[in-house]
Amino acid sequence: MAIDAVPDSDSRSLPRSTRTLSAELKALTESFAEQAVTLREVMDRLGARASGLLVLILALPFCAPVTIPGLSTPFGLVIAFIAGRFALGLAPWLPNRLLAIKLPPKFFKIVVSGTGRFVSWVERRLHTRWRWLTDPPSLLRLHSWTICFSAILMALPLGGIPFTNTLPGLAVFVGMIGIMERDGAAILISYGLLLGTIIYFGTFATVFIEMMHHAIAWWQSR
Repeated sequence: MAIDAVPDSDSRSLPRSTRTLSAELKALTESFAEQAVTLREVMDRLGARASGLLVLILALPFCAPVTIPGLSTPFGLVIAFIAGRFALGLAPWLPNRLLAIKLPPKFFKIVVSGTGRFVSWVERRLHTRWRWLTDPPSLLRLHSWTICFSAILMALPLGGIPFTNTLPGLAVFVGMIGIMERDGAAILISYGLLLGTIIYFGTFATVFIEMMHHAIAWWQSR
């Protein structure tokens, strides 16, 4: 299914494209087959819908078992910045420092090979529905805030803990593709994923604090 544009600052949509996310990823793989590439170059290549598509692309490596270490923090910050501007009703924009972030060589090839089936599965199930959740500008901004918050959780340096990148990454991806495709069901699923992420993070934090209390009590009893 074709991926629509993210609303701009006055809540109107850019023209709809006939290209799917899979097609966009394939084109990027062909354009940047072997070399490292900056986010600026990727956005120039994506054109008018660059900001929304970039959010999807940067979230994808964390939605499937793709091994590209050290990217959750910079990717999460870029997504949070883009989604935060959407939420504030501002035009898409990234500062030069974030545009200069480099994707490693073969990034798109790795992402496509690792997430191709997942993307195809999602695309087959997307369609416009529940417009009461996707049409009002106020709700679109609310959805963008949840994507921003999910991206901040994804950016936390907790790579050694299972699923701390995967859960918020899925919330970002499903939420953004739901906004772009005007699929209210996908947006609701993204809220559920964010809730699951918060519960998971809260459980881990509680266990960690309890372990610290036990460790301090043990040390003081020596």
